[in-house]
Amino acid sequence: MEYYCSYQERCHLEVMQKLYGFALTQHERDEVVVHLIQHNFLNEERFAKTFALSKFHQKKWGKIRITNELKQRQMSTFLITKGLQEIPNHEYEETFETLTEKTWQTITEKNALKKRKKFCDTLLRKGWESELVYEAVKKLEKNS
Repeated sequence: MEYYCSYQERCHLEVMQKLYGFALTQHERDEVVVHLIQHNFLNEERFAKTFALSKFHQKKWGKIRITNELKQRQMSTFLITKGLQEIPNHEYEETFETLTEKTWQTITEKNALKKRKKFCDTLLRKGWESELVYEAVKKLEKNS
């Protein structure tokens, strides 16, 4: 389990799910988790920060998607906030700008309403805030 936690950041839920695959009692599973925490193989705050930053950089996810994914991993609101604070605001805005322009250009739909819907759906699915997405689509439609 130390190796499992050392080659990639893990949350408590992932570790517990992995441990359920072994023939261990609840007490033994708890002992393993305590050992991992004591030896700093398992750290929820570090996981939240790493997860938020890496999903933002690699998959261009917005804060809503990151928040939802962390909630699925049973992270506390405090840890989710800590994770989101790792994303610099200026970088968040720059990434959004770049992503909107690229997405708008890659949609080849001729019908303006369908293109607008595809654009919005794509960005909303990635977890970007709806106000930002709708502002961006208005701006891009104006410039087209």
